[in-house]
Amino acid sequence: MQFTGILWPTFALVALIYGVWFVLYVQRFALMRRTPPTAESFASGEAAKRYFQPAEMPANNFINLFEIPVLFFALVPLLMITHHANHVQVALAWAFVVLRALHSYIQIAVGKIPPRFIVYLASCAVLSAMWIGFAVDIALAG
Repeated sequence: MQFTGILWPTFALVALIYGVWFVLYVQRFALMRRTPPTAESFASGEAAKRYFQPAEMPANNFINLFEIPVLFFALVPLLMITHHANHVQVALAWAFVVLRALHSYIQIAVGKIPPRFIVYLASCAVLSAMWIGFAVDIALAG
């Protein structure tokens, strides 16, 4: 039987991504109501970027949630298929998701770069530990 506890932090990360997308949607539509776009607002990619600049942080965070977390989403099925989704991996997965949520909050609501960078590095370290642990488990199993 596979250990499926690893799916709960995965669901939580998916919920975070949808939550950030929703914040982005709300902020962009609020901007469009306050300042209706013109044809010039979207004449080029640079013009659109300037127009949406007030809603830039949720957009940047949304993009960021499809960078490093891709490695998390790649690891989860491998852990399940190989039956290495143990309690340590689940705890690390929750730590990763909590750090990513904190990173999103800091980027969108707080805007302070030094604490955001520290949280980002911590989340990368946790994900690296997950991958290293998986590699070691596979090496020892083989």
